[in-house]
Amino acid sequence: MNTATRDTITDAQHESARHDLSRIDAIFAQRVVGQEALRTALVSALLCGGHILIESVPGLAKTTAAQTLAAAVSGSFHRIQCTPDLMPNDIVGTQIFNYGTGAFTTQLGPVHANVVLLDEINRSSAKTQSAMLEAMQERQTTIGGTVYPLPSPFMVLATQNPIEEEGTYVLPEAQMDRFLIKEVVGYPTTDQEIEILERIQSGRQTAPITGTPVSLEEVAALQRLVDAVYVSEPIKRYVVDLIATTRLGGPRPVAGLGQHVRVGASPRGSIALMRVAQARALQDGRGYVTPDDVKDCRHAVLRHRIVRTFDALAQNISTESIVDAVFAAVPTP
Repeated sequence: MNTATRDTITDAQHESARHDLSRIDAIFAQRVVGQEALRTALVSALLCGGHILIESVPGLAKTTAAQTLAAAVSGSFHRIQCTPDLMPNDIVGTQIFNYGTGAFTTQLGPVHANVVLLDEINRSSAKTQSAMLEAMQERQTTIGGTVYPLPSPFMVLATQNPIEEEGTYVLPEAQMDRFLIKEVVGYPTTDQEIEILERIQSGRQTAPITGTPVSLEEVAALQRLVDAVYVSEPIKRYVVDLIATTRLGGPRPVAGLGQHVRVGASPRGSIALMRVAQARALQDGRGYVTPDDVKDCRHAVLRHRIVRTFDALAQNISTESIVDAVFAAVPTP
C-alpha cells in the first residue's frame, strides 16, 4: 500500500465522523449565511483543540457564528467584551469574602466555558491579554492558589477590528502565534446579503434551531480521529521545508524574500500546518493527508506567523502573497 495514502481510520469511523460533521454544518447554516471559509476554519480549530483569531469589520456575524458553534456541539458559551479597563480577574475569576460566614467563596470567570468569544481582544490591556492567553495555553486557571481546570473541549474565538486602531493594544507576535488559525472574514455576496434580509423579515433568523446537536463526547471522538489521520513522511518533510523557507532557508530559498520577511514561522507553525491539514482531511472524508490539504489551509495557518519588514509594510505586500511565493517555490511531493 502506498504510504502517502494509507488510511488508518475504519469505514465505520469515517461514517460516524461524516454524520457528526454534517449535523454541525446543518445547524451552522441555520444561523450563518455563506461564510464557508469561516465555518471550515471554526470546525478545523475545534477538531484540533485549538483557538482561532478572527479579523473583520463589525457586523459580519462573528458573535452569531460563535454562539451557533457552541449550540451545534451542546457546549456552553460565554462572550467577553474587551475594554481597556477589563481586568484579569474579570476573565479568570476571583474570590469573594462572605461577611456572614467569614470565609472566601470562589466565583469562576466567563473563561470557564466550552466556547469563549473574546470580542475585540486588542482593546484589552496587555496584562489582561496575557491572562487570557495563559488560560488558553494551560487550559486551567488559578484562583486563590487553587487550580481550576477549564472544560473540555475548550475553544477561544478572539476577534479584532482592523480599521479602528485608536485606544487599542496590538497583540505581540509571540502571543499571536498562540492562535492555531487566523481567519479574515469579508463581506457577503449580494445574493447572500439578500438571503440575510429575507431571513430577518420572515423570522427564520431568530426561530429555534432545529436538528440534533452533537454531544461533547462526540466532539472528543472527532478530535481523537484527527489524531489518527495518517501523515506520511514526505508530507511531514514538505511541511518542514515550507516553514524553513519562511525563515529564508529551505531546499529552494525564495530570492529577495529577506527584503519582505523579518521573522518566519516557528516550529509551532509546522505543528499547526500539519494539524489543520489533518482536520481538513477528516472533513473531506479521508484518513490521510494530501499536499492539497496543506495548501488549502496555508493562509489561515501562516498569515499571522510571518512578521513583515518595514519595506513590505510600506509597499503594502500582504502576508498572503508571501505565503503563496513560499508554496510556489517548494516542490510538492
